[in-house]
This record gives sequence, C-alpha cells and structure tokens, in this order.
Amino acid sequence: MNDNEERPVTIVTGRVWKKKGGKLEGVHVMLVAPDDDSAVRRVLESLAAEGYAEVELDQIGDMDGEPDEEPHLSAFQGALEGEVSIVTFEVPL
Repeated sequence: MNDNEERPVTIVTGRVWKKKGGKLEGVHVMLVAPDDDSAVRRVLESLAAEGYAEVELDQIGDMDGEPDEEPHLSAFQGALEGEVSIVTFEVPL
C-alpha cells in the first residue's frame, strides 16, 4: 500500500473491565492506523482514557466494507473521520 491510498478501517476485539474484578464487557474498537502495532497502542490509550482498568484484546483485522447496523455503522464512520470508536456490549455468560 502506498502513502496515497486510503487505509482500511481496523477493528480490534476483546474484553474490558471498568475496575479490576468488575463487570466484564465485550468491546469492538474501530480506527484507521498505519500498522497493527500503532492500532493496538491507540486502542489501549483510548480505553484507558475512557476509564477501563483492565483490557484483554483478542483479534485485530481490517474491515471488509461498511457494517450494516448500528452502533457499528456509526463507529465505522467515526473511524473514517479519524476517531478511535469504541463499541461495548454485554457478554453472555
């Protein structure tokens, strides 16, 4: 990929906790980054800034097109605009 091409939206998935031993939430984070290392660093910084005490990241990859449904569609659009977009959800037990 050369520098003139648009970079794809990267998605990072995992789990987060607001406090150690607290309630578990699933997380999908979308952003545009130059490489995976930069993406992970920005994800961790953004989650810390939002008050998450613990983070476990599972997967990272490039989005293959725009999502169909909210809240992921808005997160995708935010990522295209330069934001680090965080979507949290309940994890079934």
